[in-house]
Amino acid sequence: MKDGLRFLLMMLALLAIGATANAQQAQKRPTVGFLAPGSAGSPSPFIEAFENGLRALGWIKDQNVILEYRYAEGKAERFPELVNELVRLPVDVIVAGPAPAAVAAKKATTTIPIVITLGADPFAFGLMDSHTAQNGNITGLTETTPELTPKRLTLLKQIMPNLTRVAILSQPGMLRAETFDQIVKEAGDTARSLGLELQLMEVRAASDLDAVFNEMAKARVEGLVVLQSPTFNAQTKRLADLANSHRLPTIYEFRAFAAAGGLISYGADFNDVYRRAAGYVHKLVKGARPGDLPVESPTKLELVINRKTANTMGLELPQTLVLAADQVIE
Repeated sequence: MKDGLRFLLMMLALLAIGATANAQQAQKRPTVGFLAPGSAGSPSPFIEAFENGLRALGWIKDQNVILEYRYAEGKAERFPELVNELVRLPVDVIVAGPAPAAVAAKKATTTIPIVITLGADPFAFGLMDSHTAQNGNITGLTETTPELTPKRLTLLKQIMPNLTRVAILSQPGMLRAETFDQIVKEAGDTARSLGLELQLMEVRAASDLDAVFNEMAKARVEGLVVLQSPTFNAQTKRLADLANSHRLPTIYEFRAFAAAGGLISYGADFNDVYRRAAGYVHKLVKGARPGDLPVESPTKLELVINRKTANTMGLELPQTLVLAADQVIE
């Protein structure tokens, strides 16, 4: 009887140990939610970069980390519904790249850490408050590089040595007032040094684009710098088509614009941004507080030139610029 009791107690102890081990193993498989603007059937280089970043840190999809993707299918209005699905699962971290996804995530949870890869100023966009950021649940990276605006003016001047009148197109509210003022000052200083007359143009909604391009045509603008905004990001081909139809050489912030037919882009390498986002996820699932991880700016830049568009506009690209490009689209 004593031997039977001893055996029973041993079995119960083993079961308890096994249950504890299983629980610990389960805890080692965090769940990460990822809000994507596209569709599941369209391969995304950003998702690939993100997963590569996780893999480099030892996180293998479906082995020691669960990745829950939710796709908006090109409809930003779906993000609130999708993020609520992730919150209900629940997930341990949410990666929210596009501005509508980040805003939806902020509204849906104040406890689940959110990693942004935002194409706008998170403070100006209302995602974070500079005075309370240390207590919030949002961190990550921005894709914006407003400090490169003077360099973009210089690149346009390289392509068009006779350029005299250039405009900067922006959407109000995407940058803090002090940041935008600094851009204007530095761009103005550079414009003067290059012998350029600078004009500031605003677009508040996508419906304003046709009118503002017509206005620039009347003002005889010869070159254009497009600043970053979520609205512009959603209108890549339309912006490129408008600039090309007006034969207006334009420089954008991101590769997607050049790929859509825009003349040239110079700004953040999105793949690198999403690879770095994996580093934030790694730290958060290891117990870091979002408030202890500062929002970072891009560290890797890329220059992309569309030679086909340049030829259509009758522009001769300097060989030094072609050689400096990360990609030349033929």
